[in-house]
Amino acid sequence: MSTITVVCIGLLGILLFLLGANVTRNRALRGAGNQQPTDPADRLLIAVRAHGNAAEYIPTMIVLLLVCSALSGSWLIDVLAVAAVAVRFTHAVGMLRSSTLATHGPLRDVGALGTYLVGIALGVTAIATI
Repeated sequence: MSTITVVCIGLLGILLFLLGANVTRNRALRGAGNQQPTDPADRLLIAVRAHGNAAEYIPTMIVLLLVCSALSGSWLIDVLAVAAVAVRFTHAVGMLRSSTLATHGPLRDVGALGTYLVGIALGVTAIATI
């Protein structure tokens, strides 16, 4: 496994934990108030969804990166690892900078589409390297 892929896996893990810490920070700022908001403009709900979305995709991306790296030493794995980091950070920034979850912004949309494309490419690469 290349150094680039290992660093990217580490960065994805760090992102997931930072997003989780941001939820904790927002809950602490809220105090004893409503800890389960439903308003799409609520900063706590935005933080929760940014973390939840990352938790839905990052672990699978990491597993696929590990599988692909174990099966192939191709430079393509490094490219996909860097792309995974780029799209997941883009999506997180897009979510956290959003004033409401009711609308989509370009960063959020690019991050989401990129997540699907990179995830599919990793799955296809894993199968193709058998």
